[in-house]
Amino acid sequence: MTHNILFLCTGNSARSILAEAICNHLAPPGVRAYSAGSQPAGTVNPGAIAELESRGLDASAYASKSWDDFTAEDSPSLTYVITLCDSAANEACPVFPGDYAREHWGLPDPASGAATFPATYEALRARIRGLLDALD
Repeated sequence: MTHNILFLCTGNSARSILAEAICNHLAPPGVRAYSAGSQPAGTVNPGAIAELESRGLDASAYASKSWDDFTAEDSPSLTYVITLCDSAANEACPVFPGDYAREHWGLPDPASGAATFPATYEALRARIRGLLDALD
């Protein structure tokens, strides 16, 4: 079975990018992660890039993108839509393809200085491991 997971944040520049990269790194075959934002920043935060690279993950493929990119008929059918910031959780999300579960993992924003990038990485890694274990 294929599982597609979409991580959302308002700017899609830090937390959701980290989550997408971590999930794709840890995921078994058949699981694919994506990320997007309601008001994408247009660039990935340099701190997120540095954190991924410090963990040996290639950050070059990740980009800040709009959640509208995932609403088209040919978009992946989603299993989970997970919001990572409180503002995105409180916005009216568009309708995405698939019969997905929606979750909210509210985490402080390392881009604003409310958390560190290493702490955010570890918090996301722990939650994503739990999610992936539940998919088995």
